[in-house]
Amino acid sequence: MNRYKNYIVEIITIIILILIDLWTKTLAVSKLIESDVVLIPGVLEFHYLENIGAAFSMLSGKMIVFYIITPMFLAVITYIMIKMPGEKLYFPIRTCLIFLVAGALGNFYDRIVLHYVRDFIYFSLIDFPVFNVADIYVTVSIFFLIILILFKYKDEDFSFFSKK
Repeated sequence: MNRYKNYIVEIITIIILILIDLWTKTLAVSKLIESDVVLIPGVLEFHYLENIGAAFSMLSGKMIVFYIITPMFLAVITYIMIKMPGEKLYFPIRTCLIFLVAGALGNFYDRIVLHYVRDFIYFSLIDFPVFNVADIYVTVSIFFLIILILFKYKDEDFSFFSKK
């Protein structure tokens, strides 16, 4: 598959992932606005929350920070993906970046349109902050990126950054 076809597939994948995130958030609003749904008592429940900050409500009410940082972050990821060779070696890292972009855009959409992020998944067992599907995309992709960079890739695998 040539490079441009790969880009099209990646863009379509990002759009699908964003749509899944937005659909789950819309579903959460329609089903959870009046009452929580307990999936596993004392462990996992759906609890609707409008988050005006970041993870753990950090930077609460400081949306301007997200309006500036998110596009910059997305520009850096886009640059990396364009510079990165299309070889199979890079498929795992490209996949992580796709999920990272989808998660960032899913929550960015909420911040731009609603001025808050719709969260609804709550692990009551450990009193973990309420989160959403986009947060899962971001968290899991960052986790795997760290693992990949530490254990799979070597410094020379990233030499494409130094090439013109």
